[in-house]
Amino acid sequence: MHLSTQTMTMNDELHTAITAVVAAAGPVALLGFGLLPGSLLARNPRSAARAGALLALGTLGSALALVCLRVAWGTTEVSMEIAGPFHVGVRIDNLSVILLLLVAFLLAVVSRYAVNYLAGDSGQGRFTRWLCVTGGSVMAMILSGNLVQFTLAWCATSLGLHRLLVFYPERPGALIAARKKFIISRMGDACLLVVILLVHRSFGTWEFTGILEAARRLHEPGGAPVGGMIHTIAFLLVAGAMLKSAQFPFHSWLPDTMETPTPVSALMHAGVINAGGFLIIRLSPLVTLSPLAMSTLALFGAFTALFASLVMLTHASVKRALAFSTVAQMGFMMLECGLGAFGLAVLHLVAHSLYKAHAFLSSGSIVSMARAAWVPTARPNAHPLALGAAFATGGALVWGAARLCGVGEGLHAGTVVLACTYAMALAYALWILWSQRPGPGGILGGVVLGGGLAVTYFTLEKWFVALLGERPWQNGHLDSWPGRVVIGLLLGLFLVVLVLQTELPAWAARPWLQRLYVHARNGFYFNTLANRCVAAVWPARTPENPTCKP
Repeated sequence: MHLSTQTMTMNDELHTAITAVVAAAGPVALLGFGLLPGSLLARNPRSAARAGALLALGTLGSALALVCLRVAWGTTEVSMEIAGPFHVGVRIDNLSVILLLLVAFLLAVVSRYAVNYLAGDSGQGRFTRWLCVTGGSVMAMILSGNLVQFTLAWCATSLGLHRLLVFYPERPGALIAARKKFIISRMGDACLLVVILLVHRSFGTWEFTGILEAARRLHEPGGAPVGGMIHTIAFLLVAGAMLKSAQFPFHSWLPDTMETPTPVSALMHAGVINAGGFLIIRLSPLVTLSPLAMSTLALFGAFTALFASLVMLTHASVKRALAFSTVAQMGFMMLECGLGAFGLAVLHLVAHSLYKAHAFLSSGSIVSMARAAWVPTARPNAHPLALGAAFATGGALVWGAARLCGVGEGLHAGTVVLACTYAMALAYALWILWSQRPGPGGILGGVVLGGGLAVTYFTLEKWFVALLGERPWQNGHLDSWPGRVVIGLLLGLFLVVLVLQTELPAWAARPWLQRLYVHARNGFYFNTLANRCVAAVWPARTPENPTCKP
């Protein structure tokens, strides 16, 4: 018996070591590529780009191998002491494996795309180096086993992205956008640095395992009361996530980064921008100890989603419209996190990343794609009966799908808000479809399609909640009367925007709507205000014209 136990212990240690090596291989290789001398990469830039693409492909292979090891051997956590309380390690669970595989796949696609996109550019080798550094830093952040290591990777991701954003230093617009991003990112870094100090003071550790276990104990009935320190930590985490993920009013840098090469836009909008959401999801047991911080995140996320969606509708530029779309999607993901729907937030993160990477990389073919796709010939007027039928059908389909998928019992307030929002979106889609294709065929097709989408929505949500393997950490603030006010405000905001969209054809000639269009087209001047503030403290002087200012 003793020999058998000893053998099992040795096998567990071997499994842990193998898993840790496979997990660290990709990020270490990518970061190592960034240490190569610039002169070596500049000798043959295209060969350097091909080498980077092959390295990214190998990283994808290691991520796939890690998925297999995770399925075979379960959760793994490795930590090695460096000095005193400082450790370096990896945390491998379902969340980290899902996001690592996502980032590795996107990096492999983007780096291969960049080989031809930047062919002939003398700076292609330099571009590939910083692309690998940024991708490796994101992977290191995902695999981090403690808060200090996470923060270092968080900062490295931002610094690597900054080098990509200033790839064309002769463009004043690119410089001012990169500097806006740099300043906002340093504010986010400052939030995490303060969190590091407060977390160690509150929990005595920086390891995620210790922090999350302590937070779970505070959630238990009869646990110690949550003090002001915990609320401060939660608000700082929320602030750091908002700053990292371009939430209002810190969003203006993202739409202005369109002068960077398209591969940077694809990686940034599909991978790097998700770091704020990942921070909240990773530390969800800790953040949910402060319902007020969660409600604040939900309100800012909802407002960002609606604000950016409205501005996006006014832009004809494909890449700029996609940028505001990303701001809106990140806002909705923050809303999901603020409502406690963390499984749905992970699903949203994965789906949006894949969609947005494809959207940016195929943006050059948008005209051909638009010709081949079906689009409504004209947006119809919102007839009250048609709109009412669409709302009733959308609500019935969502309710029926929830019951069918077993989500109807014990619904939390956050789930109700998201289900109602989904029903509004479904109703809008049905109204557009039925207005363009009236008749029994169109009505039946819309019901079948809407029902299938609703069932898919709830099924995927249940799967991702199960994958996270956590109890449903909810926003307890939503069950109180102030929480109900928040819920009403959120649903009211979404309903106002929906009504505005449906009434656009009838109101298009009204002066107030034309004035609103002009203001929305200019982003309600938040971009201009941010540009002036940054230019005042950090003027953009390009190499070609040292006195040039944006």
